[in-house]
Amino acid sequence: MIVGELKTALRDYFGFDQFKGKQEAIIQNVLDGKNTFVIMPTGGGKSMCYQLPALVLDGTAVVVSPLIALMKNQVDAIRQVSNNESVAHFLNSSLSKSEINQVKKAVQDGETKLLYVAPESLTKKENIDFLTSVNVSFFAIDEAHCISEWGHDFRPEYRRLREIFEKISAVPIIALTATATPKVQYDIQKNLNMLDATVFKASFNRDNLHYEIRPKREVEKQIIKYIRTKEGKSGIIYCLSRKKVEEIAELLQVNGINALPYHAGLDASTRAKHQDMFLMEEADVIVATIAFGMGIDKPDVRYVIHHDIPKSIESYYQETGRAGRDGGEGECLAFYSYKDIEKLEKFLQGKPVAEQEVGRQLLNEIVAYAETSVCRRKFVLHYFGEEFNENECGEFCDNCKHPKERKEGMEYVSLLLNAIMELQETQKSKHYCAYLSGNLTPDIINYRHDTLPGFGKGNEKDEHFWNAVIRQVAVAGLVYKDIETYGTLKLTDAGKEFIVQPASFLLIKEHDFSNTDDEDALVNIGGKGGAFDETLYEMLLDLRKSISKQRNIPPFVIFQEQSLKDMCFQYPITIDELTHIQGVGTGKAARYGQPFIELIHVYVHDNDIDRPQDMVVKSLVNKSVLKVQLIQNIDRKLPLEDIGRSQGKSMNEVIEELEAIVSSGTRVNIGYYIDDILDPENQEEIFDYFSEAETDDLITAYKEFDGDYNEEELRLMRIKFMSEMAN
Repeated sequence: MIVGELKTALRDYFGFDQFKGKQEAIIQNVLDGKNTFVIMPTGGGKSMCYQLPALVLDGTAVVVSPLIALMKNQVDAIRQVSNNESVAHFLNSSLSKSEINQVKKAVQDGETKLLYVAPESLTKKENIDFLTSVNVSFFAIDEAHCISEWGHDFRPEYRRLREIFEKISAVPIIALTATATPKVQYDIQKNLNMLDATVFKASFNRDNLHYEIRPKREVEKQIIKYIRTKEGKSGIIYCLSRKKVEEIAELLQVNGINALPYHAGLDASTRAKHQDMFLMEEADVIVATIAFGMGIDKPDVRYVIHHDIPKSIESYYQETGRAGRDGGEGECLAFYSYKDIEKLEKFLQGKPVAEQEVGRQLLNEIVAYAETSVCRRKFVLHYFGEEFNENECGEFCDNCKHPKERKEGMEYVSLLLNAIMELQETQKSKHYCAYLSGNLTPDIINYRHDTLPGFGKGNEKDEHFWNAVIRQVAVAGLVYKDIETYGTLKLTDAGKEFIVQPASFLLIKEHDFSNTDDEDALVNIGGKGGAFDETLYEMLLDLRKSISKQRNIPPFVIFQEQSLKDMCFQYPITIDELTHIQGVGTGKAARYGQPFIELIHVYVHDNDIDRPQDMVVKSLVNKSVLKVQLIQNIDRKLPLEDIGRSQGKSMNEVIEELEAIVSSGTRVNIGYYIDDILDPENQEEIFDYFSEAETDDLITAYKEFDGDYNEEELRLMRIKFMSEMAN
């Protein structure tokens, strides 16, 4: 087909005047009957590369696609460009027998130009026999990385595609993927017996996407605040488990955000309904599992959030690639905690050893990406075998926007490269980190590497530092990880040259992700928003002191110090807001709160303070059921040990729970229990002490009584005192 005719077809079917990138050359290659391999990032226009040739060629193009949702989406889209409803169909397990027969009839009648087939459906004998009887124009394999065991979404049924194609028809193949490292690319071509294919590789750089990694601290609160700044815009949130998807979707809904869950555990009709609502902008946010691929082709997704880090850079790249497909704004925010990596490592257990090795290597790469301070765009593109000058990133990743300090690292790079040479390029990153920092790991001892001259030469730095050096010299092209040997470090020619003639090498300080709170439960996240306000704290202490003198009660009975400190983070200015402060319940807020909120209100106004409470986040999970049971059992005068056993708690945990209940303003009567362990005169002595004490500190109380009472007795009496005096 000549150029003019191709452009006419493009305009007639899709309404575009120009092809995008390499689309025209790819389509021409397919029309010429040649095998074609397309590596093009998400949003680059891959679908057009097989849709247009299918529409202009005789016969039906068979498109293998792994996702039922994606098939439906693409069939709906292609039907919009034709007045023939049967121009595209899909054949998969979601169809009834009569629907399958209707699809087959449309193909036999020559009405269907594109037939989307799941790989599982293609292996069925009746479908192979059917396709053998019709005119197939070519085979297209979407998401071709599923063929490779080194890909991020390997599917064994994809490995059989070539033999099935050969049974059906000797027509050309076009394989397409949005993510393929050089190793994966070779694996796909070899498996499909198409090493002769013309390869079209577009740049993986999506210059409209902004990449950011944050430590996983107060993650739900961060997500809600972030989404509130994107009101009316479409977004996707990825989670590791179905349970977390449901929790996050519900949490967003509770906080007034129009969100829906989307995972393989939902029935097909619910999934389809949620997908359509997202596409039709009846929902702003879809929360989905990483494990279940999202077949949603929506051009104006403005942000993609990873609540949990994915299992590989390929997964991350493909999922973030759903943002900004129209070339507009696209923000990619991921939360990282090493606990996520440990969970993913557990999933690998029990799999074949080779598969575990591949999985671990992919995880190591995503850890390196998350923790690096190098330009994130440069890091990702280097992973896919593409060079990139970080100066072109501008401020489109967090590392370029907020660059870390750089220090001369020539001597460290030389030490590392010499160590790799000394150990004859036989070890992985972890081993070199231990070797240089002088750690006697079992492998170091077994290989007798502690006897070599280079052992411990870099012991003034820890393994974390050496890991950072390895990552940065890899991105700089001085070493590479040999995939065949599951990540053994090898020297490149440039690395060997550096050993002979060392040059300046600026090392960037890595991120510290050691402090994360990757908790399973969703907690009350109204919490801390900014820096601690020392000035306000002194004012609140003075106010508490004056009220304690007026009422003739110890200051800690009014509000404990942690409550005052929390007020200096949150700035509550109503009684309701005060009840969200740590250790303040409705009773205590009503009794003592008014002068405190009045002082804070004036302080906030006079100092023009932006309060985190202005972004209140409602919590989803309420643990009050166990608290109610605890109070009810105390009302029934059950022994505290028995109450603890019934809730699976130790005595210490029961006392902690009681302390929290009482400090928040709820009265509990544990006198019946204390009567069994302390005589009345002992109780009176301790009660009198707390009445006159400046502090409720237990160590101070213990010293005051010279150890006559143990910690448990003092804590229980303090609970009784606070309950009677404060509540």
